[in-house]
Amino acid sequence: MKKIVSLILVACMMLAFAGCGASDENVLKVAISPDFAPMEFVDATKSGQDSYVGFDVTLAKYIAEGLGKELELVPLSFDACQVAVQVGSVDMSISGFSWTEERAANYNLSDYYYAGDNETEQVIITTKANEGKFATAESFSGLKVAAQTASLQLALCQEQLPEDCEIIEVVDLTTAFLQLQSGEFDAMAVATGQAEVLIANNPEIAALSGFQFEVSAEYEANVIMLQKGADELTAKVNELLAAAYDAGYYGVWYEEALALAESANSQEVSYDDEGNVAG
Repeated sequence: MKKIVSLILVACMMLAFAGCGASDENVLKVAISPDFAPMEFVDATKSGQDSYVGFDVTLAKYIAEGLGKELELVPLSFDACQVAVQVGSVDMSISGFSWTEERAANYNLSDYYYAGDNETEQVIITTKANEGKFATAESFSGLKVAAQTASLQLALCQEQLPEDCEIIEVVDLTTAFLQLQSGEFDAMAVATGQAEVLIANNPEIAALSGFQFEVSAEYEANVIMLQKGADELTAKVNELLAAAYDAGYYGVWYEEALALAESANSQEVSYDDEGNVAG
């Protein structure tokens, strides 16, 4: 019964998305999940489209400009970003995605782009009181560790942590961090870039656990997700990514995003599947 209900909900969401397709040829619609600093987050001093900032937002602006289109950012939950691409209500999603076999089978994936050490290094953070106490995978035996649904971090937890470690799937990372603070779980798996931001902004609350995942080469960078069969657009995106790499833009963009994410104006804002601010 639960599976039937879940399938119905997904189908309904897909129909809702399909009703607002990416039809304007002069606009590039890009789905983001702005709860993932320094990749995508919110600048509290700005409003509307200008409020969304971060490495992926800068990349989206660069791609839109390269295609000669106006950029429209569509904030959604991490899961809904992927659904929106699949049903064609957006042109693509740029939201810190890692390459996976499943995604490659269901979407057109761009060539890799490189956001500092954000994907190269994957870590687990914990509370300040437990700083450095969990340096090995075995350290998490019997503990509760959170990771975002459908993320690389979730897959790494399932592959590398002990069987008696309780892995808790969370929908959005902003709420998950609050749950970590309240003691609902012991630790939280995140990309290194986000760990740096969370710890810099909450030095009395969060710290590194001491553990770092082993990350295979295919997961050490990010990809853009496009609808399956969108080969012409994918080829154009790949050309722009290659040009950005050759020009040395990635390092500059990442350092700028990291600095902004660690400022007092940065906020990680969670959205639901319909594009409303969660909570």
